[in-house]
Amino acid sequence: MGSTEVVIKTTEWIQQVRSRLQTAQSRQKSYADKRRSDLEFQVGDMVLLKVSPWKGVIRFRTRGKLGPRFIGPFRVMARVGQVAYRLDLPAELSQIHSTFHFSQLWKCLVDDSAVVPLEDIQIDDDLNCIERPVVILDRKTKELRNKRVGLVKVQWQPRKCSEWTWEPEEEMRQHYPEFLFRDSRL
Repeated sequence: MGSTEVVIKTTEWIQQVRSRLQTAQSRQKSYADKRRSDLEFQVGDMVLLKVSPWKGVIRFRTRGKLGPRFIGPFRVMARVGQVAYRLDLPAELSQIHSTFHFSQLWKCLVDDSAVVPLEDIQIDDDLNCIERPVVILDRKTKELRNKRVGLVKVQWQPRKCSEWTWEPEEEMRQHYPEFLFRDSRL
């Protein structure tokens, strides 16, 4: 076997490996493209910003397993090119550029009815949120093994209209005696 034959066989072998590698890459690309979709945001949409996962970099307050994966929501101000968006960042993040690739953004479905204004929230000395009952929506009696417990369905003040809880009537009488008897509808 001459040196030219070795070169020819090696060249053929390399071409065969390259063609098989190209076939495998295109197959994997087609598999990945089935799951991939380019997100598009409109101006005014609310998005979450992905926190950088780089080790040793503290960009957004904390790092580690318990650190946030996303921060926000932020409003999209403009589209920059085909794949980037400019966000309306608060003053505390002014040291960070405001343009991000779409892969760093996550669509945020904001329910405005669930947002509680900061003015409505009251905090006590122990930094606990103070909630006050607004209205009693319903009453029922829960039967346990050997006794009956009266329950009231209560809507609370800093929460929005869709949130309510069932509370024992005796606890409500102890903590909010003036409220429980004020509502005579039920």
